[in-house]
Amino acid sequence: MRVWLTGLLLAVLAFVGAAAWWLGSPMPQAQAVVDLSIEAGSTPKEVAQLVRQSGIDVEPVLLYSWFRISGKARAIRAGSYEISAGTTPYELLQKLVQGDEALRSVTLVEGWNFRQVRQALAKAQALKPDTQAMADADIMQALQRPGVAAEGRFFPDTYTYAKGSSDLAVLKRAMLAMDKQLERAWSARNKDIPLQNPEQALILASIVEKETGKASDRAMISAVFNNRLAIGMRLQTDPTVIYGLGERFDGNLRKADLQQDTPYNTYTRDGLPPTPIAMPGKGALWAAVQPAGSRVLYFVARGDGSSQFSTNLPDHNRAVNQYQRSKLAGSDAP
Repeated sequence: MRVWLTGLLLAVLAFVGAAAWWLGSPMPQAQAVVDLSIEAGSTPKEVAQLVRQSGIDVEPVLLYSWFRISGKARAIRAGSYEISAGTTPYELLQKLVQGDEALRSVTLVEGWNFRQVRQALAKAQALKPDTQAMADADIMQALQRPGVAAEGRFFPDTYTYAKGSSDLAVLKRAMLAMDKQLERAWSARNKDIPLQNPEQALILASIVEKETGKASDRAMISAVFNNRLAIGMRLQTDPTVIYGLGERFDGNLRKADLQQDTPYNTYTRDGLPPTPIAMPGKGALWAAVQPAGSRVLYFVARGDGSSQFSTNLPDHNRAVNQYQRSKLAGSDAP
């Protein structure tokens, strides 16, 4: 009896030792990095098969058995994973349970228009181009914002995503982020500003974003435009004219462009343009609703990224003469 028990104990110890060795041994794989995609709803048994099919030389039955014995089989998460050479069965399960996916990132830059956003998404690595053949209006429909202009609706930031994710999913996150940032800014607005709703704040913020060469000038630039709106003075801001020209703009804004009437020409039309003209960042959003307490109505670029502000036209003309002598009148400042 004792001999039989001793033999059984030795067999168990041998099995445990072999199992421990297997769990800690790197699994051979076809490449240095293997892509493993697990769809939602995949069973642990199917996951074990997928591991083998992805190019990792492991027996699916053994792997599935390990999943079950560990007690974590049902905790395996769907996603896109990169399995590096040297990964052991133990490490693999940990990665799948923790959802340690292979993440990529794409950066949406403050001041970009939606065309530039779409170009960045199209170039993003391993991002599924679901919107590639869609018009802007169709994208907004897919995002459940039918009839809303796409311009300016997405918050500029760096967004991470799993390999194979949809570009539409990234846009949705950016859109919801802008909703949140705009709501926070609007709730903290100066009650004396002439802006009537968050939509107008977003439009003005996009103009402030495009007009700002130096972050510290944002509140003053916002003051210029808020003051003009309050007294019914036209905004006369070049970035809106440039936006209205679209791809026709060749980098040189001419006097004829300022005189050509479009919905975005704030030299020929009163008030704000019909939509944002770019993506404003957090600083521009807050500046739009919390302008500096100043009566300034004009500004001109100094040439070093900052602006010279004036409360009256004669002072503004002198500033233009000082800082913009070599440039055409009206081509650099509202």
